[in-house]
Amino acid sequence: MVSMSSKLKILVVEDNDFVRMQIVKFLNEAEYETVESTDGDDAMNKINDNIDIAIVDLRMEPKDGFEFIRSIRGMDMDTPVILVTGDQDPEILSDASKLGIAAVLMKPVQRDRLVKTVDRTMQMLARAAQ
Repeated sequence: MVSMSSKLKILVVEDNDFVRMQIVKFLNEAEYETVESTDGDDAMNKINDNIDIAIVDLRMEPKDGFEFIRSIRGMDMDTPVILVTGDQDPEILSDASKLGIAAVLMKPVQRDRLVKTVDRTMQMLARAAQ
């Protein structure tokens, strides 16, 4: 399988510095290009920057993950989103599916699961583009 990672740009939206740096480190080690953002408002300024996938924390201030996703969907952006949360609430999965979220990852984010989820999301995207 040919790796598409060298071309991929991933926006990581996470207000916890440690968690964000860890996710970025995992993605960079897997040879993905990353753009970091600390909240949904800041992410709105960066999402147009040729972003292929957004990895978004659910609980952030002032704009949380769902608000950010609703904002980009409202702008007709179908950028795939992987939601990251430590919250076990089953409502999250149903809200996520309504917003067309590609996957939900539980914290703490594990490197293998993160990279596999990104790869799977990109494969779905590539198939949809054909």
